[in-house]
Amino acid sequence: MSGASKLAKTPVRTPRVLPGLNLTLGFTVFYLGVLVLLPLSALVIKAAGLSWDAFVAAVSSPRVLSAYRVTFGASLVAALVNLVFGLLVAWVLVRYRFPGRRLLDTLVDLPFALPTAVAGISLAALLGPRGWIGHLLAPLGIKLAYTPAGIVIALIFIGIPFVVRTVQPVLEDLEASLEEAATSLGATPLQTFARVILPVLAPALLTGFAMAFARAIGEYGSVIFIAGNMPMVSEIAPLLILVKLEQFDYAGAAAIGAVLLGLSFLMLLAINGLQIWQRRAYGGEA
Repeated sequence: MSGASKLAKTPVRTPRVLPGLNLTLGFTVFYLGVLVLLPLSALVIKAAGLSWDAFVAAVSSPRVLSAYRVTFGASLVAALVNLVFGLLVAWVLVRYRFPGRRLLDTLVDLPFALPTAVAGISLAALLGPRGWIGHLLAPLGIKLAYTPAGIVIALIFIGIPFVVRTVQPVLEDLEASLEEAATSLGATPLQTFARVILPVLAPALLTGFAMAFARAIGEYGSVIFIAGNMPMVSEIAPLLILVKLEQFDYAGAAAIGAVLLGLSFLMLLAINGLQIWQRRAYGGEA
Protein backbone atom coordinates (compact mmCIF):
# COMPACT_ATOMS: atom_id res chain seq x y z
CA MET A 1 0.00 0.00 0.00
CA SER A 2 1.46 3.31 -1.05
CA GLY A 3 1.95 6.21 1.31
CA ALA A 4 -0.67 8.25 -0.54
CA SER A 5 -3.35 5.57 -0.04
CA LYS A 6 -2.49 5.30 3.67
CA LEU A 7 -2.95 9.03 4.05
CA ALA A 8 -6.24 8.85 2.17
CA LYS A 9 -7.60 6.19 4.54
CA THR A 10 -6.39 7.91 7.70
CA PRO A 11 -9.34 9.73 9.30
CA VAL A 12 -8.82 13.44 9.66
CA ARG A 13 -9.70 14.75 13.10
CA THR A 14 -11.25 18.16 13.28
CA PRO A 15 -9.43 20.25 15.87
CA ARG A 16 -11.57 21.06 18.85
CA VAL A 17 -12.06 24.65 19.83
CA LEU A 18 -12.93 23.67 23.41
CA PRO A 19 -11.47 20.89 25.58
CA GLY A 20 -12.97 17.39 25.60
CA LEU A 21 -16.30 16.28 27.02
CA ASN A 22 -15.08 15.38 30.50
CA LEU A 23 -13.52 18.75 31.20
CA THR A 24 -16.30 20.87 29.69
CA LEU A 25 -18.98 18.76 31.36
CA GLY A 26 -17.19 19.16 34.68
CA PHE A 27 -17.09 22.94 34.31
CA THR A 28 -20.76 22.98 33.29
CA VAL A 29 -21.91 20.93 36.28
CA PHE A 30 -19.76 22.98 38.66
CA TYR A 31 -21.00 26.29 37.23
CA LEU A 32 -24.68 25.30 37.37
CA GLY A 33 -24.22 23.72 40.78
CA VAL A 34 -22.73 26.85 42.33
CA LEU A 35 -25.05 29.38 40.66
CA VAL A 36 -28.33 27.43 40.54
CA LEU A 37 -28.45 24.30 42.66
CA LEU A 38 -26.60 25.62 45.71
CA PRO A 39 -28.91 28.63 46.37
CA LEU A 40 -32.01 26.53 45.70
CA SER A 41 -30.73 23.80 47.99
CA ALA A 42 -30.14 26.36 50.73
CA LEU A 43 -33.75 27.51 50.35
CA VAL A 44 -35.12 23.99 50.58
CA ILE A 45 -32.89 23.12 53.55
CA LYS A 46 -33.99 26.27 55.38
CA ALA A 47 -37.65 25.43 54.79
CA ALA A 48 -37.04 21.82 55.84
CA GLY A 49 -35.92 23.10 59.24
CA LEU A 50 -39.58 23.66 60.07
CA SER A 51 -41.72 20.86 61.36
CA TRP A 52 -44.48 19.68 59.07
CA ASP A 53 -47.18 21.43 61.11
CA ALA A 54 -45.18 24.66 61.19
CA PHE A 55 -44.54 24.46 57.44
CA VAL A 56 -48.22 23.93 56.65
CA ALA A 57 -49.17 26.79 58.97
CA ALA A 58 -46.62 29.09 57.29
CA VAL A 59 -47.87 28.47 53.75
CA SER A 60 -51.61 28.02 54.34
CA SER A 61 -52.59 31.20 56.15
CA PRO A 62 -55.29 33.23 54.36
CA ARG A 63 -52.82 36.01 53.55
CA VAL A 64 -50.28 33.62 52.02
CA LEU A 65 -52.91 31.76 50.00
CA SER A 66 -54.25 35.06 48.69
CA ALA A 67 -50.73 36.09 47.66
CA TYR A 68 -50.31 32.78 45.82
CA ARG A 69 -53.62 33.26 43.99
CA VAL A 70 -52.70 36.79 42.93
CA THR A 71 -49.20 35.78 41.84
CA PHE A 72 -50.07 32.68 39.86
CA GLY A 73 -53.37 34.01 38.55
CA ALA A 74 -51.90 37.27 37.25
CA SER A 75 -48.84 35.45 35.86
CA LEU A 76 -51.02 32.95 34.00
CA VAL A 77 -53.27 35.63 32.50
CA ALA A 78 -50.27 37.76 31.48
CA ALA A 79 -48.50 34.78 29.90
CA LEU A 80 -51.62 33.82 27.92
CA VAL A 81 -52.03 37.39 26.65
CA ASN A 82 -48.37 37.48 25.67
CA LEU A 83 -48.78 34.14 23.92
CA VAL A 84 -51.34 35.65 21.55
CA PHE A 85 -49.94 39.11 21.04
CA GLY A 86 -46.32 37.94 21.09
CA LEU A 87 -47.12 35.69 18.14
CA LEU A 88 -48.84 38.60 16.40
CA VAL A 89 -45.86 40.91 16.92
CA ALA A 90 -43.40 38.26 15.72
CA TRP A 91 -45.55 37.59 12.67
CA VAL A 92 -45.63 41.28 11.72
CA LEU A 93 -41.89 41.69 12.21
CA VAL A 94 -41.05 38.65 10.08
CA ARG A 95 -43.67 38.70 7.32
CA TYR A 96 -44.04 42.42 6.57
CA ARG A 97 -41.71 45.23 5.54
CA PHE A 98 -42.76 48.74 6.54
CA PRO A 99 -41.15 52.02 7.66
CA GLY A 100 -40.04 51.83 11.27
CA ARG A 101 -39.86 48.04 11.39
CA ARG A 102 -36.32 48.02 12.73
CA LEU A 103 -37.28 50.54 15.41
CA LEU A 104 -40.24 48.37 16.42
CA ASP A 105 -37.97 45.33 16.49
CA THR A 106 -35.62 47.20 18.84
CA LEU A 107 -38.45 48.34 21.10
CA VAL A 108 -39.41 44.71 21.74
CA ASP A 109 -36.18 44.27 23.73
CA LEU A 110 -36.75 47.40 25.82
CA PRO A 111 -38.29 45.51 28.79
CA PHE A 112 -35.11 43.41 28.90
CA ALA A 113 -32.86 46.44 29.32
CA LEU A 114 -35.17 48.67 31.37
CA PRO A 115 -34.76 48.39 35.16
CA THR A 116 -37.91 46.88 36.62
CA ALA A 117 -38.35 49.71 39.09
CA VAL A 118 -38.33 52.21 36.24
CA ALA A 119 -40.99 50.15 34.45
CA GLY A 120 -43.12 50.10 37.60
CA ILE A 121 -42.87 53.85 38.15
CA SER A 122 -43.69 54.50 34.49
CA LEU A 123 -46.77 52.27 34.62
CA ALA A 124 -47.93 53.85 37.87
CA ALA A 125 -47.56 57.33 36.36
CA LEU A 126 -49.47 56.18 33.29
CA LEU A 127 -52.29 54.20 34.92
CA GLY A 128 -52.57 55.94 38.28
CA PRO A 129 -55.63 58.02 39.21
CA ARG A 130 -53.84 61.14 37.92
CA GLY A 131 -51.96 59.42 35.10
CA TRP A 132 -52.35 60.03 31.39
CA ILE A 133 -54.69 57.06 31.00
CA GLY A 134 -55.84 56.64 34.58
CA HIS A 135 -57.54 60.02 34.84
CA LEU A 136 -59.51 59.27 31.66
CA LEU A 137 -60.75 55.95 33.01
CA ALA A 138 -61.52 57.18 36.53
CA PRO A 139 -64.82 58.94 35.57
CA LEU A 140 -65.95 55.64 34.01
CA GLY A 141 -65.34 53.77 37.24
CA ILE A 142 -62.41 51.83 35.76
CA LYS A 143 -59.40 51.51 38.03
CA LEU A 144 -56.25 49.79 36.81
CA ALA A 145 -53.57 50.98 39.21
CA TYR A 146 -53.40 49.40 42.67
CA THR A 147 -55.50 46.43 41.58
CA PRO A 148 -54.76 42.91 40.26
CA ALA A 149 -55.46 44.30 36.78
CA GLY A 150 -52.47 46.61 37.17
CA ILE A 151 -50.34 43.61 38.13
CA VAL A 152 -51.37 41.81 34.94
CA ILE A 153 -50.48 44.85 32.83
CA ALA A 154 -47.04 45.09 34.45
CA LEU A 155 -46.41 41.36 33.87
CA ILE A 156 -47.51 41.65 30.24
CA PHE A 157 -45.00 44.47 29.77
CA ILE A 158 -42.04 42.54 31.15
CA GLY A 159 -43.00 39.20 29.57
CA ILE A 160 -43.79 39.90 25.93
CA PRO A 161 -40.15 39.86 24.69
CA PHE A 162 -39.81 36.23 25.77
CA VAL A 163 -42.56 35.10 23.40
CA VAL A 164 -41.52 37.34 20.51
CA ARG A 165 -37.85 36.41 20.61
CA THR A 166 -38.65 32.70 20.93
CA VAL A 167 -41.13 32.56 18.05
CA GLN A 168 -39.39 34.99 15.68
CA PRO A 169 -36.45 32.73 14.63
CA VAL A 170 -38.82 29.82 13.96
CA LEU A 171 -40.99 32.02 11.76
CA GLU A 172 -37.93 33.23 9.86
CA ASP A 173 -36.88 29.63 9.14
CA LEU A 174 -40.38 28.52 8.14
CA GLU A 175 -40.42 27.74 4.44
CA ALA A 176 -43.02 29.63 2.44
CA SER A 177 -43.37 26.61 0.14
CA LEU A 178 -45.36 24.81 2.84
CA GLU A 179 -47.98 27.53 2.87
CA GLU A 180 -48.02 27.70 -0.93
CA ALA A 181 -48.55 23.94 -1.13
CA ALA A 182 -51.43 24.10 1.33
CA THR A 183 -53.03 26.95 -0.59
CA SER A 184 -52.64 25.12 -3.91
CA LEU A 185 -54.44 22.13 -2.37
CA GLY A 186 -57.43 24.32 -1.54
CA ALA A 187 -56.78 25.14 2.11
CA THR A 188 -58.15 28.40 3.44
CA PRO A 189 -55.82 30.84 5.24
CA LEU A 190 -57.26 29.71 8.59
CA GLN A 191 -56.74 26.04 7.73
CA THR A 192 -53.20 26.75 6.57
CA PHE A 193 -52.38 28.50 9.82
CA ALA A 194 -54.02 25.87 12.03
CA ARG A 195 -52.71 22.76 10.26
CA VAL A 196 -49.41 23.87 8.74
CA ILE A 197 -47.98 26.85 10.60
CA LEU A 198 -49.24 26.36 14.16
CA PRO A 199 -47.87 22.80 14.63
CA VAL A 200 -44.41 24.06 13.64
CA LEU A 201 -44.65 27.06 15.96
CA ALA A 202 -46.18 25.16 18.90
CA PRO A 203 -42.89 24.15 20.62
CA ALA A 204 -41.57 27.73 20.37
CA LEU A 205 -44.88 29.12 21.62
CA LEU A 206 -44.83 26.77 24.60
CA THR A 207 -41.24 27.76 25.35
CA GLY A 208 -42.07 31.47 25.18
CA PHE A 209 -45.13 30.92 27.36
CA ALA A 210 -43.09 29.03 29.95
CA MET A 211 -40.38 31.70 30.06
CA ALA A 212 -42.91 34.54 30.33
CA PHE A 213 -44.84 32.69 33.03
CA ALA A 214 -41.73 31.87 35.06
CA ARG A 215 -40.47 35.45 34.81
CA ALA A 216 -43.87 36.79 35.90
CA ILE A 217 -43.99 34.58 39.00
CA GLY A 218 -40.74 36.01 40.30
CA GLU A 219 -41.28 39.61 39.17
CA TYR A 220 -41.06 42.18 41.96
CA GLY A 221 -39.73 45.59 40.96
CA SER A 222 -42.25 46.53 38.30
CA VAL A 223 -45.21 45.16 40.27
CA ILE A 224 -44.92 46.79 43.68
CA PHE A 225 -45.36 50.30 42.25
CA ILE A 226 -48.56 49.47 40.39
CA ALA A 227 -50.09 46.80 42.66
CA GLY A 228 -50.92 48.84 45.74
CA ASN A 229 -49.65 45.89 47.84
CA MET A 230 -52.88 45.50 49.81
CA PRO A 231 -53.02 42.21 51.75
CA MET A 232 -55.76 39.85 50.54
CA VAL A 233 -56.28 42.05 47.45
CA SER A 234 -53.16 42.87 45.45
CA GLU A 235 -50.23 41.53 47.46
CA ILE A 236 -47.87 39.24 45.54
CA ALA A 237 -45.91 36.34 47.01
CA PRO A 238 -42.41 37.84 46.39
CA LEU A 239 -43.44 40.93 48.36
CA LEU A 240 -44.78 38.75 51.17
CA ILE A 241 -41.42 36.97 51.30
CA LEU A 242 -39.74 40.36 51.74
CA VAL A 243 -42.20 41.23 54.52
CA LYS A 244 -41.32 37.99 56.30
CA LEU A 245 -37.61 38.75 56.00
CA GLU A 246 -38.12 42.23 57.44
CA GLN A 247 -39.88 40.57 60.37
CA PHE A 248 -36.88 38.20 60.76
CA ASP A 249 -39.12 35.24 59.99
CA TYR A 250 -36.53 33.57 57.77
CA ALA A 251 -38.08 30.12 58.04
CA GLY A 252 -41.51 31.44 57.03
CA ALA A 253 -40.00 33.29 54.06
CA ALA A 254 -38.14 30.12 53.02
CA ALA A 255 -41.35 28.10 53.27
CA ILE A 256 -43.23 30.51 50.99
CA GLY A 257 -40.32 30.55 48.57
CA ALA A 258 -40.09 26.73 48.57
CA VAL A 259 -43.75 26.44 47.55
CA LEU A 260 -43.18 28.97 44.74
CA LEU A 261 -40.14 26.99 43.63
CA GLY A 262 -41.98 23.68 43.67
CA LEU A 263 -45.03 24.93 41.77
CA SER A 264 -42.88 26.72 39.20
CA PHE A 265 -40.78 23.59 38.66
CA LEU A 266 -43.87 21.43 38.16
CA MET A 267 -45.29 23.96 35.71
CA LEU A 268 -42.09 24.06 33.66
CA LEU A 269 -41.82 20.27 33.78
CA ALA A 270 -45.34 19.91 32.40
CA ILE A 271 -44.67 22.40 29.62
CA ASN A 272 -41.43 20.63 28.68
CA GLY A 273 -43.39 17.39 28.51
CA LEU A 274 -45.88 19.02 26.17
CA GLN A 275 -43.02 20.26 23.99
CA ILE A 276 -41.58 16.76 23.70
CA TRP A 277 -44.99 15.35 22.80
CA GLN A 278 -45.50 18.13 20.25
CA ARG A 279 -42.17 17.41 18.55
CA ARG A 280 -42.85 13.69 18.41
CA ALA A 281 -46.39 14.14 17.12
CA TYR A 282 -45.63 16.68 14.40
CA GLY A 283 -41.89 16.60 13.86
CA GLY A 284 -41.15 12.90 14.03
CA GLU A 285 -38.37 13.47 16.59
CA ALA A 286 -37.55 10.94 19.26
